[in-house]
Amino acid sequence: MNTRQALDSHAITLMVVLCATWGLQQVVLKATAADIAPVMQIALRSGVAAALVGLLMWWRKEPMRLGDGTLRPGVVVGLLFGLEFLLVAEGLRHSSASHILVFLYTAPIFAALGLHWKLAAERLGAVQWLGIVLAFGGIAYAFLGRSTVAGALPDNALWGDFLGLLGGVAWAATTVVVRCSSLSRAPATQTLLYQLIGAFVLLLAGAFLTGQARINLTPHIWASLAFHSVVVSFASYLAWFWLLRHYLASPLGVFSFLTPLFGIVFGAWLLSEPIEANFLLGAIPVLIGIVLVSGGGWLLRYQGFNQKYR
Repeated sequence: MNTRQALDSHAITLMVVLCATWGLQQVVLKATAADIAPVMQIALRSGVAAALVGLLMWWRKEPMRLGDGTLRPGVVVGLLFGLEFLLVAEGLRHSSASHILVFLYTAPIFAALGLHWKLAAERLGAVQWLGIVLAFGGIAYAFLGRSTVAGALPDNALWGDFLGLLGGVAWAATTVVVRCSSLSRAPATQTLLYQLIGAFVLLLAGAFLTGQARINLTPHIWASLAFHSVVVSFASYLAWFWLLRHYLASPLGVFSFLTPLFGIVFGAWLLSEPIEANFLLGAIPVLIGIVLVSGGGWLLRYQGFNQKYR
């Protein structure tokens, strides 16, 4: 029996807070990059968050069931999760935080395509296909319609944007593996722990192999690590899983477009990042496409309900 409920004011408020938090995280990573490389900071936050999730499981008496068929897909999602943030960390070295966020949050588009191929229940409708076409058109325009203003972005920003887009693909692949494996029936804490451990191991190795393990521990770095470890990687992810357990997933997914919007605003406000007109013209159809793909079915059902009962 499906006991998930429609969104209420509490769920909407929490989703807005979560989207603002996720939009801020890339900006904080970029702002503190001079004292700690993004790849090292994400590795450390993943390790701390993994320890917190482990303590939570111990307190709840939730065993880590490695013999229930989740080990193999758990290793896969851990590697994919780590790869996603490795790509994000490298992308932030070359492009702006707002660019990385917009391209990273194309993940629902790629996840929808993967689930359409793997699961009969996830077949895309006309509205979702329209969203995919809009999103890919926006991506193409954001790449091809680059700003020609000197100094607006680094010369290698195109490479950074491409890494952000690949991060979105890796995130989408993680979603597909979770949905199509035994992890879909596993506790959310166990799935999250697999991901955090994978990110910690992969990113820590990447930081040392690429010479990005240096840390200058200033008060700002301690604050950033606390924010990323406790607020982002632990509290916000658990809050998201809680929302998915209690509320309908499709309307929650519609809110995902707010995260890159917050990222653009925070990047311009806190980092003085330029907001190029051509990039915005490409980002708008991407964000519309995310809304249509994530909540197209729910929007149609909502419209049909209004037409029937108004």
